[in-house]
Amino acid sequence: MSLTDQVEAALDTIRPYLEADGGNVSVEEITPEKVVKLKLLGSCGSCPMSIMTLKAGIEQAILKAVPEITGIEAINLTAIDDPNAVLPENLR
Repeated sequence: MSLTDQVEAALDTIRPYLEADGGNVSVEEITPEKVVKLKLLGSCGSCPMSIMTLKAGIEQAILKAVPEITGIEAINLTAIDDPNAVLPENLR
């Protein structure tokens, strides 16, 4: 199984939780240094809690399942104090 397939399988374990809030995540790239670059989709892309979702959920799931990954980066994180950030309906 390729590294990308392993990362996708790890993400599949948490996708139902992301989708429940109207979001998702896509793997944009895995660098030669084994850093996973992700894009947060849907409500995850504009949520001020996206850094927590990334660190507490997505990152942990990937690192637990694929220990050779050296890091996880989101290419479109929304800052917690961004005035344009929007919480999903069920978190308001």
